[in-house]
Amino acid sequence: MKDRLVYSAYASGWAVLKHLPEPVARGLFDRIADYAWRRRGKRVLQLEANLRRVRPGLDEAGLRELSRAGMRSYMRYWMESFRLPVWSRQRVARDVRVEGFEQLRAAMESGRGAVVALPHMGNWDLAGAWVALEGYPFTTVAERLKPEKLFDRFVAFRESLGMEVLALTGGGVNVVGTLARRLRQGRLVCLVGDRDLSEAGIEVSFFGEATRMPAGPAALCQRTGAALLPVSLWYDGPLLRARIHPEVAVPPEGDRKEKTRAMVQAMADVWERGIREHPEDWHMLQRFWLADLPVRATVDEAAQPAGADRRAGQPADTARPAPAGEPAAGASGP
Repeated sequence: MKDRLVYSAYASGWAVLKHLPEPVARGLFDRIADYAWRRRGKRVLQLEANLRRVRPGLDEAGLRELSRAGMRSYMRYWMESFRLPVWSRQRVARDVRVEGFEQLRAAMESGRGAVVALPHMGNWDLAGAWVALEGYPFTTVAERLKPEKLFDRFVAFRESLGMEVLALTGGGVNVVGTLARRLRQGRLVCLVGDRDLSEAGIEVSFFGEATRMPAGPAALCQRTGAALLPVSLWYDGPLLRARIHPEVAVPPEGDRKEKTRAMVQAMADVWERGIREHPEDWHMLQRFWLADLPVRATVDEAAQPAGADRRAGQPADTARPAPAGEPAAGASGP
């Protein structure tokens, strides 16, 4: 019964919201964001705790305003995702601006393939749709969540945008092997890579504190020779902007673990700069730093493909479904 109710709520929202006039939809989701912000539930409080690390100099009033902007950005993601199925190619092209796209194009034209690694910023569904329309369909991974009908609907939606979506579990597919095979074929893989608090994550320094990030993107690039391209995303008025940063190269020295750790830290440094510039568009409503986690989750392990970061619909530390991920990269929900 619960699964049916969840699916019905999403399906109804999808059916209604994608046909609302744009100003009405924006106003509605801004009100939803403001309502959640005023209630100061655990998600908002955790968002503020995270933003305090990003902007430690803010007073309480400034932090509250930043968290309000953050909730509005978060709900904008949902509003756009509900409406994206009816957006035209022209609308997507008009509303997305990408810097550094020549780096992705060069990697793809060389036949190396590329892993685009993104943080939880802006709207990666919309960015993914733009990339696919530019002629680069890609492969990603989604954590299988309940209800199954909802998962299948999200997968069908993303596949309609030009994504190949691999289910993390229950699909009868070797996910890591499939991703490696796609890269060796010179294709594109997109993964969310800023949060993996399983015991297999790579410990990095982020805003001066320890957290874990997934080994998956770096490990895949070492394994296949693909280019590792970190990306940051943010909103700029009506536009979604993205910056494709220079390739994170495999270090010439060190063993596999040392090389992976250095590459993950390099990505963390890139994302730290992007988040510092646009903190309201970092949609991190879960516990993120190791200092905020139970003691049992702070044991550092060697890097290896491992368990997924849970998302919406999961118990405990949860947030929104995400469009891209990988077993060792914080595999996303639908």
